[in-house]
Amino acid sequence: MDPRRSAQDVLRCDLCETPVPPMYCDICLIHLCKACVGEHLSEFAKEHKIVPYEKRGSTTNCPNHSSKICELYCEQCNIPICAECTSSTKHQGHTFVYIVKVIEEQRSVLQKDLQELDKLIFPKYQEIASSIPVQKANLDKTSQKIALDITKHGEEMYREIDVIIKKLKSDLDKMDSKYLTVLNKHEDEIKHMLSDITQTIADLRKLINSNDVGLVSAYKSRNAEFRRLPPKLTVTLSTFSPKKIDKHQIYEHFGSLSELSIETKEQKYTKDSASTEHSTPERSLIDVPQIITEIKTNLQYVASVSCLSDEDIWIRGNSSNILNLYNLQRGLLKSIQTKSGNWANDIAVTGNGDLVYTDKTNRTVNIVKNKEIETVVTLQGWTPRGVCSTSCGDILVAMNNDNWETPSKVVRYSGSTEKQSIQFSDNGQAIYSLGGYAKYISENRNLDICVSDCKAHAVVVVNQAGKLRFTYNGNPSTTNVSLYPYGITTDSQSHILIADLDNNRIHIIDKDGQFLRFIDNCHLKKPFGLCVDTRDNLFVAENDACKVKKIQYYM
Repeated sequence: MDPRRSAQDVLRCDLCETPVPPMYCDICLIHLCKACVGEHLSEFAKEHKIVPYEKRGSTTNCPNHSSKICELYCEQCNIPICAECTSSTKHQGHTFVYIVKVIEEQRSVLQKDLQELDKLIFPKYQEIASSIPVQKANLDKTSQKIALDITKHGEEMYREIDVIIKKLKSDLDKMDSKYLTVLNKHEDEIKHMLSDITQTIADLRKLINSNDVGLVSAYKSRNAEFRRLPPKLTVTLSTFSPKKIDKHQIYEHFGSLSELSIETKEQKYTKDSASTEHSTPERSLIDVPQIITEIKTNLQYVASVSCLSDEDIWIRGNSSNILNLYNLQRGLLKSIQTKSGNWANDIAVTGNGDLVYTDKTNRTVNIVKNKEIETVVTLQGWTPRGVCSTSCGDILVAMNNDNWETPSKVVRYSGSTEKQSIQFSDNGQAIYSLGGYAKYISENRNLDICVSDCKAHAVVVVNQAGKLRFTYNGNPSTTNVSLYPYGITTDSQSHILIADLDNNRIHIIDKDGQFLRFIDNCHLKKPFGLCVDTRDNLFVAENDACKVKKIQYYM
């Protein structure tokens, strides 16, 4: 390229030829250096608007008065207008607001819609879509078993019943085909909606950064449409019921297939929480759990973890007043200091995506909403320990009394209002141990309340009403090793997972307290905090290793 040509192409001030002018007049459409701005504004015959060069084009000219800019917005007409328009009969009696305020309000709407779509609605569609392959696999597995049963039963019959066997298999194939057709159609609808949501999210991200008033003010939310989740398919798969062979009534006594039942049930979506009134496909624990990935933190000790999404994880350090949000791919996203400057004792994420933490020094429970921290509970004579958010939007707090001879308790809050206190059984016995030892808490899918009680070397489970269901003290085969329970969480199968700190392993028990297995093969070092994502992947905060491991323990 000719160097002289390159020099000529440098952007210059339209008044004095100064190169790379930093300012721009959005009305006159000319470039200005700082020295020429005053001279340009002295032209009183015209209206001017000087903006930094990078913000050029952010001004909307009035369509009715070409020399004027739109600084106001008519709320009745829903259009930007200039000051001169306010005196016209067309806008007589109308209400006007500054256009900057309209843009900010619309950006707030855009941000909320984006947040809801990105963090709540889109993951629900993903969850629905991911369940369909499981149903397909179950269909194939069940049908294979039925076909095998039919074949085995048919081998016991005379050669004359071959035609019956073929007919029944044909009927089964038709049912499979019918069910598969319904599933494929349902899957296509979900994928289409996911595509629409993905495009809407992309459009919203562009609009949020746009200065085009016309596009921003014309935005119409589709979130109400997306909240109407697709109907849920409830299918009763066919079964084969063999009958004893009767040579005289072979066809009648051979057996029959039950009718295929496909039921569609509307799913309800709320912003506060996902509906718990749905069945979850049964899953199998794998023999050898696998580490999927690790998050290396900048913390001296890692304590609690809580999933904001499948990719974003809140992490609390032990004796730290900083709460960190990590992304599995991008690392540290942001850090928040506690309101008091004291270190947080436990953390949890609500159904709205807000962060809750307990501050045992000033005896408070706090919620982080965007960048604002609100204290919702302040205790007297009690110290908050573990915290969790429930499926109905309540907050459960495990706490101990200043008098170490008083049993600990669990309190349910709706906002700042105490709704329930759980401390004693029906016979007056303390449910939880005395003193100020670590206690962490989680709500199970069946609404049981599960508390890890370190001092008692036990996990205590009560039902929603606060009635004691069972106490788990460890695998019966390892009675010579004490359980040291810290972090606790539950998964989609209502299994309870317990961090056994001093024994470097995770216990998995069912909802009734029966031991299922250990996770003890992933080189765990002082497992402290636990949480699971929407796909039942387990996140383990290793206190001494200063990192978080993501572990797959289901097939």
